[in-house]
Amino acid sequence: MEPKLINLDDYVRTGEGANGASYNHKTDPTVMMKLYFRNFEAAEKELELAQKVYKIGIPTPEPGDLVTDGKQVGIRFRRMEGKRSYSRACGDEPERTEEYAREFAQLCKKLHATHVDTTMFESVKDRFYKMLEDNPDFTPEQKQKIHDFIAAAPDADTALHGDLQFGNGIFVEKDGVRKQYFIDLGDFSYGYYMFDLGMVYLCCCLNDEQWTMEVNHMSNATARRFWDAFAREYFGPDADLEQIEKEVKIYAGIKTLMVERDTHCPMPQFRAMLEGTVY
Repeated sequence: MEPKLINLDDYVRTGEGANGASYNHKTDPTVMMKLYFRNFEAAEKELELAQKVYKIGIPTPEPGDLVTDGKQVGIRFRRMEGKRSYSRACGDEPERTEEYAREFAQLCKKLHATHVDTTMFESVKDRFYKMLEDNPDFTPEQKQKIHDFIAAAPDADTALHGDLQFGNGIFVEKDGVRKQYFIDLGDFSYGYYMFDLGMVYLCCCLNDEQWTMEVNHMSNATARRFWDAFAREYFGPDADLEQIEKEVKIYAGIKTLMVERDTHCPMPQFRAMLEGTVY
């Protein structure tokens, strides 16, 4: 795909993530844009993936076209006016954290119950094998043990967001009706749901206070409340949440591969979940 040239002066910057920044069009309320900081070929891959995800009915904003300002490459999407992420909502209304967590858990359960055509999407295991191969900061022995753990994980043909965190779930309220959507689906794949829940746990329970405040707009105590309510809703009132947390911590450690791919540096606070478990 050839990116369409746009004038960045027509847009206003609204946010920033690990891979890029988001913008809204100044005069067209139906258009928003994500521009990548680096790895420009990833924009084309994400657009192709977003189009496939949208076509199979996963609730996500409609993808538009590939664009460039002459320096960066990005994607335009249909803008969801008045949208809020679940992280922003909890930061704005911490007293409603449990309510938002339960709603996000229900949205995630629907996603993880969605069977996909496995010829259209990548297996989460294959995706992690590639990230493991490209990561220079694990020893060969550690890499082999991580590979063996991934290989032994259960298989499934159900949808995974890939970067499942409460900042990548949004909702829009209009005329008393609330609709939920997933955003940032560049790591969409299929497989065992714990690969997704590891990222939810990582964002809620493993970051330092400053990062949680700056990125997720809430305290670590509020983020932990979110996880506790999320887990109870996702797994049910009779689930052994202590045992579930032991398992999900390991998958949070596996998510280190994705975080280090995006940040280009080791993350010892996340790798700690692998010590004494995977290696």
